[in-house]
Amino acid sequence: MIPGIASRRRFSDLSEQEVLALAISSEEDDSRIYRTYAERLRAEFPASAAIFDGMAVEEDTHRQRLIELHRKRFGETIPLIRREHVSGYYARRPVWLIENLGIERIREEAETMERDAERFYRTAAARTTDAETRKLLGDLAAAEAGHSAKADALVETHLDEGAREDEGRAAHRQFVLTWVQPGLAGLMDGSVSTLAPIFATAFATQDPWTTFLVGLAASVGAGISMGFTEAASDDGAISGRGSPVKRGIASGVMTALGGLGHALPYLIPHFWTATMIAFVVVFIELWAIAWIQNRYMETPFFRAAFQVVLGGALVLAAGILIGSG
Repeated sequence: MIPGIASRRRFSDLSEQEVLALAISSEEDDSRIYRTYAERLRAEFPASAAIFDGMAVEEDTHRQRLIELHRKRFGETIPLIRREHVSGYYARRPVWLIENLGIERIREEAETMERDAERFYRTAAARTTDAETRKLLGDLAAAEAGHSAKADALVETHLDEGAREDEGRAAHRQFVLTWVQPGLAGLMDGSVSTLAPIFATAFATQDPWTTFLVGLAASVGAGISMGFTEAASDDGAISGRGSPVKRGIASGVMTALGGLGHALPYLIPHFWTATMIAFVVVFIELWAIAWIQNRYMETPFFRAAFQVVLGGALVLAAGILIGSG
């Protein structure tokens, strides 16, 4: 027996009073979720925060109507029954507890909340044979559909074209700070700093397998080091650069990939074939770095290319000279 499952009630076993109590608690939970979204967004996305404030008010209004109906039919005492008490009832994923939840993800989750509730109530209404219960569940489904319409109206009121552009720029800036910057720094470090040890080993030993092992160790080690350094260097609270975990992952993964790019060709057993392919991979990596700098960091492309390619070429030459000596 799975712990916790046996204690859940099936929806079909709930009384009409319990169904109404479940609807009341669900509306209350959704209102609190929307207010949490609003607080998360208020500093950077005030227009969207106003939308969720309005949706929270709508949930409160429907909750009051449900309470009044319960008081009229069943009295003042509302049974304590929540989503987790009912088997098969739709659940709210705790995504609102995740730090730095993106604006688009929040909007998507809000839309899902409304659709889930409407779908559940309509399905439940279609399955019941009691006319009064069918009407109650149908009214709840209509109320949830009304929430979606209200949300659309609130978007038109609070999120005009200027507000959308402002929020789009803010979201793009956060994406760059959290993912692009640390990822680019990792890619540059992994691509450039591993050139010397990999190609020094290649030309010193002319052994593809040994070169691959050195490249693998250098890439993975650099990725771990860069990831932990990025995560520990700034918690993002003051700088606004976002989650240190996300930044650490971006930096660590891209550092490792940057080094592995020109280490993997040495899985080819023929030394000069592997080396020529590695040269091509290095060329592609350096130009990709220049493109990313131009695309996201607004660095002029030719200046970025000159800096990256020149730096990479110097490190590559140093590795070849040291290995050949």
